[in-house]
Amino acid sequence: MAMYLWNKGFWNYSRRLFVWLVAYSLLLTGCALAFQYRREKQFKVDELNAQLQLINNYIIDELNDGVDVPQIPLHQLHPFDELRVSVIDRDGEIIYDNALDSLPHSNHRGRSEISQAMLTGSGYALRRHSESNGKTYFYSARCGQNGVIVRTAVPYNMSLNEFLEADYGFFWFMGGIMVVMCTIGFFATRRLGHNVQRLNRFAKSVERGERISDVEPFPHDEIGDISNNLVRLYARLQQAQQERDKEHRNALFEQREKERIKKQLTNNINHELKTPVASIQICLETLLAHSNMDESKRREFLERCLANTGRLKSLLADVSLITRMEDGSNSIEKHPLDLTELIASVCTDFEEEAASKGIKIHNHISSPNKICGNEALLTSIFANLISNAVSYSGGTEINVNCVNADSKELAITIADNGVGVSPEHLPRLFERFYRIDKGRSREAGGTGLGLAIVKNAVALHGGKITVQNRRDGGLIFHFTLAR
Repeated sequence: MAMYLWNKGFWNYSRRLFVWLVAYSLLLTGCALAFQYRREKQFKVDELNAQLQLINNYIIDELNDGVDVPQIPLHQLHPFDELRVSVIDRDGEIIYDNALDSLPHSNHRGRSEISQAMLTGSGYALRRHSESNGKTYFYSARCGQNGVIVRTAVPYNMSLNEFLEADYGFFWFMGGIMVVMCTIGFFATRRLGHNVQRLNRFAKSVERGERISDVEPFPHDEIGDISNNLVRLYARLQQAQQERDKEHRNALFEQREKERIKKQLTNNINHELKTPVASIQICLETLLAHSNMDESKRREFLERCLANTGRLKSLLADVSLITRMEDGSNSIEKHPLDLTELIASVCTDFEEEAASKGIKIHNHISSPNKICGNEALLTSIFANLISNAVSYSGGTEINVNCVNADSKELAITIADNGVGVSPEHLPRLFERFYRIDKGRSREAGGTGLGLAIVKNAVALHGGKITVQNRRDGGLIFHFTLAR
């Protein structure tokens, strides 16, 4: 049964500690009681011996004055019901005994109280059976100057037992102290055991790798402070591990995303290269197969080859630029420049092409706006956005505005009043090689990387870009650039 309770956790730490405390209290109290009992018994014996020694001294003094023992009034000197008086000479022979009708002939030098009195002057025997009358006595003896020994004895009756009995009030007092100690110990060990059990559960949770959260604080004592520190340290360790795992997952995701994007980029480049290469191949094969072709027709094929070659060049340049921005962003140099002048230059470059399509470019940015950036990348942002609006918007005007300028960043919008884009296409406009109308985009000479280049260039300048349809028609691009 004890083993069953032990295995079931009945004898937990607090109970075991309380049992040890009770055992310690019992041992301590038992030792104190035994010591006190023996001490009080000895005190009673010494007190009785002292009383008898006074009588012995008195008898010796009377004997020295020549008074016979029977004539000495002993009843006035003691409170006992019966007092036995013996006189023993220096040879150990009894010469007087008031308790015997006839004197014994045995030598008493071997009696403990007699031999002790001969050596030190006095002695006593706590409990000894008398061979003369068969009673048990307490003996007290004293040796006079002439070597005569006077011995008094009190028989063990009810009055003597009560006299020698220890005071049990101390026992009750010590018992009460032990009960108080055990009561205090019970509450102390229960609290300590509760904390130890909580710490044990915490250790098991740590061993199982469970997440520690919302742990009730331990009491403000030494063990509680140690426990609270352990919980806090483990919580911080868990937090650090979670952050490390999160960073690892993010890094892994970014690495996989880069690999996916590179793979997708490679596939898209292969796909984009097929059309111009195939067109150039067909033109060249036709020219080689028809050496006597009409001059005007030959020129048409050569111009087509040149156009496709220009398209390939533009595609490779865009791929090189976007790859350089992703893989070598730290190596891109930035210098102070006036963004207002750069925007004005780009707008001027597209004015003629826009006018040919009936589009007017309105540049509303006139005040200087100093910025630290890469001139080529900033030019590509505005050139791509304005070029796309000119080529695909179908509107009549393009507006460039600075909607916010402070010490930290610039907020710029480029909007057109064209046909806009279906809402399902808006989230994917910045993807590489994404086209709404693939045939129309290729006819316009686009590579499908313009808006991807814009997004990366804006990010390299500490900003973000968004696009949405205007209520009055057309698209509006909103982006920020850090100063």
